[in-house]
Amino acid sequence: MGKRVLLIEDEPNIIEAIRFILSRDGWTVETHSDGATAVAAVAAKRPDIVILDVMLPNKSGFDILRDLRGMAEHAARPILMLTARGQKKDRDMAEAAGVSHFMTKPFSNSEMLEAVRSLAGPDRAQAHSDG
Repeated sequence: MGKRVLLIEDEPNIIEAIRFILSRDGWTVETHSDGATAVAAVAAKRPDIVILDVMLPNKSGFDILRDLRGMAEHAARPILMLTARGQKKDRDMAEAAGVSHFMTKPFSNSEMLEAVRSLAGPDRAQAHSDG
C-alpha cells in the first residue's frame, strides 16, 4: 500500500539526510518541525510511519508520543523516536509511552532504512526489497 513517512524534526541537516535515505528507497517523506502542531500534522497526513525527534520547539517528542498513543486512530501507528541523548532514562520514557522503535543520533543510513522497513511490516519490506 502506501510508503509514507512523516518526519517530525527541526534540524535541517537531519531532515535532508533522512529524506535522502528514505526517498531513495521509494518512500514519500513529508516533514513537520513544530512540536505544538505535530499531533495535528499526523492526523492530517495519516502517514504509514512517524519519525519523531525528542527535542522539538514548543512541545517535546515524549509529549507528542503520549498524545498520539492516547488517540484510538494513532494507537497502533508505528513511531520511530530519534534522540541525540541516548541515555537509558530517555529510552525507558519512550518505551513507557509506547514507542515502536528508539534510535540515537548519529545513526547510519542502513540503520535508519532497516528500522523504517521493519516498522512497515514484513509485507511492505518484502514487496519493496527488490524494487
